[in-house]
Amino acid sequence: MAEDRSPRLIWTEDGAPRSGRFDDVYFSREDGLAETRAVFLTGCGLPEAWAGRGRFTVAELGFGTGLNIAALLDLWRREGPPDGRLHVFSVEGFPLRREEAARALSAWPELAGASEALLAAWPAPTPGFHRLDLPGFNAVLDLAVGDVERALEQWTGRADAWFLDGFAPSTNPAMWSDAVMDRIAARSAPGARAATFTVAGSVRRGLAERGFAVAKRPGHGRKRERLEAWLPEAADGEPRRPSVTIVGAGIAGASLARAFAALGVRPTVVEADRPGAAASGFPAGLVTPRLDAGDPGIGALFAQALERARALYEAVPDAIVAQGVLQLEQQPRDAGRFGKIAAQPVWPEGAMAVVDAGAASGRLGEPVGGGLFMAGAMALRPAPVLERWLGEADAVVADVARLEPHGEGWRLADGRGGTIVEADIVVIAAGWGAARLWPEGPLAPVRGQADWVEGATMPPVAWGGYAVPTGDGFLFGATHDRGDVSTEVRAADSVRNRAALAARLPGLAARVEAAGSGQARAAVRATTPDRLPLAGAVPGRAGLFVLGGLGSRGFCAAPLLAEHVAALALGAPSPLPGDLAARVDPARLLKSTGLAQPVSAADG
Repeated sequence: MAEDRSPRLIWTEDGAPRSGRFDDVYFSREDGLAETRAVFLTGCGLPEAWAGRGRFTVAELGFGTGLNIAALLDLWRREGPPDGRLHVFSVEGFPLRREEAARALSAWPELAGASEALLAAWPAPTPGFHRLDLPGFNAVLDLAVGDVERALEQWTGRADAWFLDGFAPSTNPAMWSDAVMDRIAARSAPGARAATFTVAGSVRRGLAERGFAVAKRPGHGRKRERLEAWLPEAADGEPRRPSVTIVGAGIAGASLARAFAALGVRPTVVEADRPGAAASGFPAGLVTPRLDAGDPGIGALFAQALERARALYEAVPDAIVAQGVLQLEQQPRDAGRFGKIAAQPVWPEGAMAVVDAGAASGRLGEPVGGGLFMAGAMALRPAPVLERWLGEADAVVADVARLEPHGEGWRLADGRGGTIVEADIVVIAAGWGAARLWPEGPLAPVRGQADWVEGATMPPVAWGGYAVPTGDGFLFGATHDRGDVSTEVRAADSVRNRAALAARLPGLAARVEAAGSGQARAAVRATTPDRLPLAGAVPGRAGLFVLGGLGSRGFCAAPLLAEHVAALALGAPSPLPGDLAARVDPARLLKSTGLAQPVSAADG
């Protein structure tokens, strides 16, 4: 049974929200906005504290109605530094529904712009981290749903300011525990400030024992006092923005270009051919998660990845062809396995639904067995995504033959030894081509050929093979040949694809035959031994990163993992919890294979 995460909201006679779980109000009935501004904004020295900063990070314990963050966004838009970027991390154990938050925030029409941005991005109340874009504010919010101590343990950012706004220590002691105080201290940047409405002795002592200077200040309204705290050391200086080069212009490279640009760095993308020349160049693809009934980490990783991919693809016109993907049963045990997957708490309500043979057959228009309907999955046209996101970068057409350390950065060389570009940071995102630039990496090739026809359509479906609409017809396949790196189209493989389709969906196969010869294309997937991606720093090589090993899940995983890699490279907060970041860390496989100290491609 799913854990009860309801705040048990109560609306008082004067329309104020109150938590029945903690028997406490979310904000002051007299003037909650004025209290927020006095306690948290002024208490953290804002806006003065962010003057001249290119990036500023605020962490909050107790997201509640979103009022504090709406007020923060409003102030940031009015008085934030030019071209600055605001990163917010907030924790909520018992999230409100969107409509409940909308009702609460409607009391403050002067915050309408910020409130509407928050509500437009409001996530499902599933446990884990949720990244929310806030367009028009140069801001992003990472909302952690769940236990506060675990959320702080998993967050890898460092806060310049803390809004400590849990319910009162007397009613919600878990928000103010020693373990939470330890995490606050560990995740604070030099010179960080903290503010809270409570002046309880345990809170004052907890902050002081961890190096904060603490002072009581005049309170707001009926509250006589409030608390401010700060770390005495000076704040970090503004770091120099490094130069960044990405090798590869498929979905991984395009996702990285967008992610670095969102952090204020315009990268250079180097591609030997053209965008989507390799595995991202098919006319359509499936955006589906990896399903695992027994490993909750894999479920959490791909649930977060799918949520993020969907949000970003929805912002690209003409990118999404169809919503919802049906995964058919392949073996008798799949019905039970699908039931376990649908029950995993990481999926939003209704996102995963087991369907019987009748419902599946009705969707596809021909007899099939049961399956799993993935409402959040989708069919995607890659071309508009690549065009949009690669537009955030400078393009260089060149074939990178070698990566060589150069000063404190890297030099990209062509086959004759000439310099293509030099950069402080390089990210390898070249699919199977990464194996040439990082031969010690744990990548293996799997060739895949897919076919497509025009003039027929169908909803997205997968069963081991797959069929996906392109907008003009549909694409089906694909072959799966390990160790094969040829990209020549083979007539025999088209025969294999048609036979596989006919064996599973004979009605659809008949429409393929009626449509004529169609087209085909082959590419090479890059896979890893544990079938999980590589996203992070290359061990032993400062400034070198990799996003690869995406296999057949690149369109799902790349957008989120690119943000993680860009955050690591630039020292920004990552959207990934620490335990999931460890699952995709390249070092995990290098250590297990005895390759803990890779050499560069220049030495290979």
